[in-house]
Amino acid sequence: MANKTILKWAGSKVRIMEQLRPHLPKAKRLVEPFAGSCAVMMNTDYEEYLIADVNQDLINLFGALAFVPDGVIFEASVFFNQNNNHSDYYRLRNEFNSPKSGMSQVRQASLFLYLNRHCYNGLCRYNKQGKFNVPFGKYKAPYFPRNEIDSFCDKAYLTKAKILNLEWQDTLSLVDFNDGVYCDPPYMAGRDSFTQYHTTGFTDADHEALAIALKDINDIQGNPITVSNSPAAKELYADLGFSIHEIQAPRTIAANGNRKPATEIIAVLTGVKS
Repeated sequence: MANKTILKWAGSKVRIMEQLRPHLPKAKRLVEPFAGSCAVMMNTDYEEYLIADVNQDLINLFGALAFVPDGVIFEASVFFNQNNNHSDYYRLRNEFNSPKSGMSQVRQASLFLYLNRHCYNGLCRYNKQGKFNVPFGKYKAPYFPRNEIDSFCDKAYLTKAKILNLEWQDTLSLVDFNDGVYCDPPYMAGRDSFTQYHTTGFTDADHEALAIALKDINDIQGNPITVSNSPAAKELYADLGFSIHEIQAPRTIAANGNRKPATEIIAVLTGVKS
């Protein structure tokens, strides 16, 4: 049974780990430029991890939990223990969207965790001004993920995980010769847009640039590469020599109410031993 994650997350890989795991790179360290909820980290056994993401709020939460978990647990639990209502949610959302210069890392992390568990469907979405804008979720008793927090803290400590707020290009520049790379970018057109969780979108041109960069890393350094994406990206990766595997993934969020399993691809380049 797969381990659950701290955050509710659109496109989480928790439910497809049994299908994904056989295709993941065989390496000492796993590098993830699109860490998301860290579902892959929490369901694999690499000796080391480099987890990175462009979403600063996400990485701030993981960083705070890795270094000051007790502070986040205490402060966030106060939010979860209050009555879950419309007015408190929007008050705390407004605080989260205020200038961060005067806010501690623990406060930011605690608010982000609260918003994730109390907002509509656990979405992570921002407007053009960079403000978190997901509406209230109207849940009776949102779950406080204490067990998941403890598991993440233990895993981050034991594997000496590096947690970085970086664009994917900068993360790939840190890939060493013996690393494996797993990428789970916002999916290419043809899948619901809820996977976009940052103010800057991810265009078809970005997908092409990512695929070419991964191919170059494999050609030059021999690193094994695995990528998850929608069927819309199948031709792109196949043309670059990736082996393509199709799986059926359950939908947890769908704008049109359709929650039937959706086809996803797993694109793989095997590694070359140095």
